[in-house]
Parts: sequence; C-alpha cells; structure tokens
Amino acid sequence: MAEKIILLVEDNPDDEELTIRALRQAKVANEVIVARDGIEALDYLFGKGKFEGRDPAHWPAVVLLDLKLPKLNGLDVLQRIRAEPLTKLIPVVVLTSSSEDEDKLKSYASGANSYVRKPVDFGSFANAVAQLGVYWLLLNQGPPDSRAGGA
Repeated sequence: MAEKIILLVEDNPDDEELTIRALRQAKVANEVIVARDGIEALDYLFGKGKFEGRDPAHWPAVVLLDLKLPKLNGLDVLQRIRAEPLTKLIPVVVLTSSSEDEDKLKSYASGANSYVRKPVDFGSFANAVAQLGVYWLLLNQGPPDSRAGGA
C-alpha cells in the first residue's frame, strides 16, 4: 500500500513552512505535496498541468485547504472537489486564518469535513497541525477506495 499523502494548499510561504515543520515535530512523516494556488491544487488532484502523468490511484489522505488563494479561492476548489465523483470522498480540512461565520458556513455547505482556524502563535499552531495529522492520517477510517469503479 502506498504512503498516505497530505495535499497542503497554501499560498503563504511562512504558513507552508510552519505547517510542514509542525507535522514533522509531531512525527508525521507522510509526504506533503504543496499547491500554492487553487488551480495548482486541482491540477494535482486531476493529473493536469505539471502533474500530468501522476498516478491517479494515489490520492491524498487529506487536503489541508486555505480559503484565501490566488487564481481560484479555496471555496471554489472545495466545490470542484465535491462535484467530481473521483474526488468527492477525499477528506478536506479548511485550514485558514478566517474566523468569519460566513466562511465557516460556506465551507461546511460546500462539503468541508472540518474547519480549523490557524492560531497566531507557533506553539498553538504546531499543536493544532499535530492533532490534524494524528486524526486524519492515523485515527480516521476513510471510505474504501471505490474510485476505480467511478463511485
């Protein structure tokens, strides 16, 4: 069985670095693929653009998705993920600095599995990311991989 991948969709290099460092500190050794805008995230998931030829059977165990992204915002990315039969079951965690109720409502209405606000200080941020990693990669039992049959 292939290693579980984390798809981190984050345009802020500092938040990207902090997220990866927090995962490593939590002993989460899984490969982290970084998409720096919404289009790149969809290209990865659907094997287009620079990800052409990517093994389509190797899906991320979880997508950590920022909302405020260039080219295509996180809510639009989430809606596209949920609209496609091949990707609709991939767990998506909105990981954002927004505490706006409207963003939370829209995220859940669009199919987010979880909404996590990025804490301001690194200690709290590292703890939040560690908990996400443990839950989504170790504890959560995802759906059986029925994508090959177009489910």
